Amino acid sequence: MTQFVQHVVGGLAAGSIYGLLALGIVIVHRATGVLNFAQGELATLSAFICFALIEHGWSFWPAFTATLILSFGGGVAIEQVLIRPMQGAPLVAIVILTVGLLLAVNGLTTWIWGGGTRQLVGPFSTTPVHVAGVAFPKVELGVIGVSVVAFALVALFFARMKTGLGLRAAAAHPVEARLVGIHVGAMAAVGWGLAAALGAVAGVFAAPSLLLEPNMMLRVILYSFAAALLGGLDSPLGAVVGGLVLGVVLNLAGAYIHWIDSELRLAAALAVIFGVLLVRPSGLFGETSVERV
Repeated sequence: MTQFVQHVVGGLAAGSIYGLLALGIVIVHRATGVLNFAQGELATLSAFICFALIEHGWSFWPAFTATLILSFGGGVAIEQVLIRPMQGAPLVAIVILTVGLLLAVNGLTTWIWGGGTRQLVGPFSTTPVHVAGVAFPKVELGVIGVSVVAFALVALFFARMKTGLGLRAAAAHPVEARLVGIHVGAMAAVGWGLAAALGAVAGVFAAPSLLLEPNMMLRVILYSFAAALLGGLDSPLGAVVGGLVLGVVLNLAGAYIHWIDSELRLAAALAVIFGVLLVRPSGLFGETSVERV
């Protein structure tokens, strides 16, 4: 039972990272209808920026705060410079654009910092905390705690703040939102900025465990897309729940099903998603759209 609880907590820690990235994917998709395939690479770039600030003498939390601000601004700039001019273009063109952004960001990261691995020292140690006879690494509890705070702040932003309410309105009913004075283009930029900031949280807190290198988030972003599909591409809550569920299921599967190693976990995740989408194509929390002919 002790090992089971430890595996669940480890799965929640990994699932929190998946959920942060999946939430960013869903926010961008709701705000602009775009699937951002560069979400993982932007998260990696943010982690490298935080690493560089720490290397220049900054302590972790000021460096992390500055990284969040820079990431938000970068997301806004990407929407205004790259995405907004493509409005009205075929969907495949925008998909290719985000794939090109993925390659460009990966190349930029490799050019600046090289292809080797770096060690980003996070604020949480691997020293275990003993609760009711069960040992939990502080780093896992820390990742879960930071992610819960991030999820709560996003929920508060969408539920209580004027900008968040405007973003929800612009995403759901853009024509009506314009009629009541909401700047839909500005809301889309905010959505991209928020997604980039969530990616920064994921990248910075994943880096101490994964080791920092340009392809650090390659496998993680695939799990995050699976989580977004599992929860529903139009559901922020579904993205979070999908990430947590996927993290726990994969961790337990790797621990108790011995033929599922690290190479087969992605296949197992995709099999779970395939099964869910066969039953409910819109995802667990997505809304099924009905077209009248």
